[in-house]
Amino acid sequence: QVQLVESGGGLVQAGGSLRLSCATSGRAFSSYTMAWFRQSPRKEREFVAAIASSAGRTAYADSVKGRFTISRDNGANIVYLELNNLEAEDTAVYYCAANQVTTYLRTNPAYYNLWGQGTQVTVSS
Repeated sequence: QVQLVESGGGLVQAGGSLRLSCATSGRAFSSYTMAWFRQSPRKEREFVAAIASSAGRTAYADSVKGRFTISRDNGANIVYLELNNLEAEDTAVYYCAANQVTTYLRTNPAYYNLWGQGTQVTVSS
């Protein structure tokens, strides 16, 4: 069974940076559309970024555009999320997700059928 395991979260001051990683055990990783979502208390899970299987296409939420970068290493079966210039509003649990079916960069979490357990990012102001 394919598993997604996130790492790299932590506590950082506003303006700081983190790099999140999501490792998968799936042998077909290179064919998955991958994404990052986040969820903070009392809020719905929201889209952060997505990357196509070939890494040629990416998509970002407006709130993180220019600050976050999604990338992937298909040889190592890892997807990354680089978080720069962090703000207190970025505090959330960040989840890695995989879509094994479509190549579209969906922003609705309902389209993703595999999820990690999440990693906490806390930004102090």
